[in-house]
Order: sequence, then structure tokens, then C-alpha cells
Amino acid sequence: MGKGIMKVFLLKDVAKIGMAHEMVNVADGYAINYLIPRKLAVEVRPGNETGFKKRQRHLDKRREVIETHSSMLAERIKSLKLKLRKKVHDNDKLYGAIAPSEIVDLLAGKGIPISKNQVMFNKSIKKAGDHAVMIKLSSRLQPTFTLTVVGTAE
Repeated sequence: MGKGIMKVFLLKDVAKIGMAHEMVNVADGYAINYLIPRKLAVEVRPGNETGFKKRQRHLDKRREVIETHSSMLAERIKSLKLKLRKKVHDNDKLYGAIAPSEIVDLLAGKGIPISKNQVMFNKSIKKAGDHAVMIKLSSRLQPTFTLTVVGTAE
């Protein structure tokens, strides 16, 4: 094996190298000593390159569909203006902060399935009024919607 460049198929995301299911060229020493032993990549040879290319094309198509779906979901979220009724005391202060699970339930009622760890607040919501809530769909897609907290005396 000569010194130089080796083509590898990444099995997992590797920072500054590439994402899982991509074919990339790396220094052969890096591939042999780091990527392959840690099962982060496999070497691409002329005999197996066609199979890896097919897998990469299939996954590229799947990623495109997922991105399109996420973009449509982001547009739906941006247009939302949701209301939440909570008990308040003096000066419209809530008895407790709004929990991410309450946002998940509100969005589920609108047919938008998300998890608690996707709900992002700039600061905890402890007062009645309008608040911006961000939903992290991906590292690039982070739509924000308006949540109006309406205080009730009961």
C-alpha cells in the first residue's frame, strides 16, 4: 500500500470529514490507523465501489424526502399562534413555568409530532402574554411560533 489517499465509505458521521453513508477521500494513514479500526469507515475498492455508490444514491434520495418533509413542517410551525390557559396570581405571574411537555401536547393537537428535547425557550415562560417558542427540527431548521399564555384566576 503506497502513501497517499484512500477512498472510504463512512459508516458513521465523522467531524470535519463527512456524514454517514458518504464516500470521501482521506489520507491512507488516517483511514488505516483511525477510521477503519474504530469501524467508522470501510475501504472502497474497485470491486465494492458500485454497491457503495448505490447505497449513497438511495440515502441521498431519502435525505431529500426527509428535508422536504421537515421544511413543510417548519412552514406550518412558523404560521402557528397558539394559546395556553394557565392559572396566574399577582401581576399575571404563573404558578409554575411552562414545561416543554405542554408545548409538545399543544403541537400534537395540531398534528405536529415533536419531542420535548426539540422545544427551545430563550428563557422560561413564567408570565402571561406572548412568547416566542423555537422548535429545533434540525441544525438548520429551527422555526419559531408565538405562544400566548392567557391567565385565569381559577
